[in-house]
Amino acid sequence: MSNEPMVRLRDLSVSFDGGRKPVQAVSGVSLEVQRGEVVALIGESGSGKSVTLRTLLRLHPERRTRMGGTVQVDGRDVLAMSQRELAGFRGKVASMIFQEPLLALDPVYPVGAQIAESIRRHEPVTQAEAWRRALALFERVRIPSPERRLQAYPHEMSGGMRQRAMIALALACNPQLLLADEPTTALDATVQIQILLLLRELQRDLGLSVIFVTHDIGAAVEVADRIAVMYAGRIVEEGTARELIRSPRHPYTIALLKSRAHGALARGTRLETIGGAPPDLSALPPGCAFAERCALADEACRAAQPPAAEPAPGHRVRCIRTDAAAAMAPVLSPVPAS
Repeated sequence: MSNEPMVRLRDLSVSFDGGRKPVQAVSGVSLEVQRGEVVALIGESGSGKSVTLRTLLRLHPERRTRMGGTVQVDGRDVLAMSQRELAGFRGKVASMIFQEPLLALDPVYPVGAQIAESIRRHEPVTQAEAWRRALALFERVRIPSPERRLQAYPHEMSGGMRQRAMIALALACNPQLLLADEPTTALDATVQIQILLLLRELQRDLGLSVIFVTHDIGAAVEVADRIAVMYAGRIVEEGTARELIRSPRHPYTIALLKSRAHGALARGTRLETIGGAPPDLSALPPGCAFAERCALADEACRAAQPPAAEPAPGHRVRCIRTDAAAAMAPVLSPVPAS
């Protein structure tokens, strides 16, 4: 197996035209995902997580999207691919589990037919063989009565069953990279846990590389080897899941941890909230984008982008107040998925 990372992003920038000013959705993101590794991207809505994920498949509207930097998947330059190359790349090398499968699946075709069509698009197999593989996928993701469900339309399935079908579709052509865009957000708590456990089991069995986007730090800890925290289009902290939960160093990461229930929170105590609002992505400040919401920020924070520091091996953070931030971190027991 190659030692080359499955995913390599270098100084990725993504902006969208259409308004009075371009919206800088992603700014200078650098990230690597090793083969067989699960990396979670976490942060509030609008932090650039899904934009980063969709850039790996070039799913943004070409006419109004400007992309810069390096995007490599399995050693291939995604930004340089032709439309024909992209058609072969999507599904076969990298595939995506979308947040809302009812919108991602075609409503006028049975789900089984959609999976069989995807298989035949990438592999020279008969219709009968494609349906046989679709049935095997339904069995693998534990859809009950799989033979009958292959003939079902998306609206005839429950939310949890549709998400399992979406996972089966994403795995249909044996991809090496799986992109999961908040795959549990629309599900109730019990089904969320089932889907998270299923994803982790499939990842281990198939040796997949996975990028998992979520705003739930508990879900990230449940499935990820490493976590990257995004804010205003930038990665502000990155490290192993264990290190990031036990020793967070960025005020934003700490604020995310404090804003959810945890073992050190006394019963009846109100959860802390993150005051203020994320910055306008069409007019980003010259300094740290979190400064206006950060209790530790000073003039140096507002003047220029903080350089990357490495408080521990593999743990990177963009903040000049890491020591003061560490003193604010909550004492956490293991974080369960919500």
